[in-house]
Amino acid sequence: MTVNLDKGQKISLSKSGGGELSVVRMGLGWQAAARKGFLAKLMAREIDLDASAVLFAGQEPVDVVFFQHLISDDGSVRHTGDNLVGGAGQGGDDEVIYVDLQRVPAHIDQIVFTVNSFTGQTFAEVQNAFCRLVDESTGQELARYTLTGGGQYTAQIMAKVRRAGGGWEMAAIGEPAAGRTFQDLMPAIASHL
Repeated sequence: MTVNLDKGQKISLSKSGGGELSVVRMGLGWQAAARKGFLAKLMAREIDLDASAVLFAGQEPVDVVFFQHLISDDGSVRHTGDNLVGGAGQGGDDEVIYVDLQRVPAHIDQIVFTVNSFTGQTFAEVQNAFCRLVDESTGQELARYTLTGGGQYTAQIMAKVRRAGGGWEMAAIGEPAAGRTFQDLMPAIASHL
C-alpha cells in the first residue's frame, strides 16, 4: 500500500511484516506541461530535471550521487543515468537512484534527495512530477511525494532518509528552492538536517 506524503510527513522504512528494507529505489518522473497557443508550442524546449542524493555524516556532506557521479564512493548509492527530457505521460520513473540501506556506511546518517531543473525552466512548466520510494525486493511502492501547483522555482528538496532507532525512516520535505544543480541547493538543504 502506497503512502502519499504531505510536506513534513515521516514514515518508517521497516517492512510491515517485520524486518528492515534492504534496497530502496527513489524514482523521479515528470513531463513538460502542455503549452497553450501556437507561438508557445513552437518555442517549447525539453525540460531536464535532475535527481541527486547527498549523503551526510551529521551536518557534513561527504558524498553526492548525481548525473556526473553515478555511484557513491562506497558503492551503496547508485544513479541509473541522466534523462534529458522526462516522460511522455507514461507515469514511470525517468531518473532512478538506488540505495542499498544495508551497505550505507555507519557514519552516514542522512541521505537527502533533491530535484533541480538543469535547463532552468520553472516547475510551472512541469506536470505530473513525482518522487517515490519503492521496496526493490518486492516492487511495492512505499511512499510517493507529488509536486503540485507548479511554481516559479527551479528546484525542490524532495525528501530524506535518515537513521532512526536502528532502522531508517523517510521524511517528505517538499521545500521549493532556486538552483540548477545540487550545489546551488546546499544552503537550503542545511536547514533540513
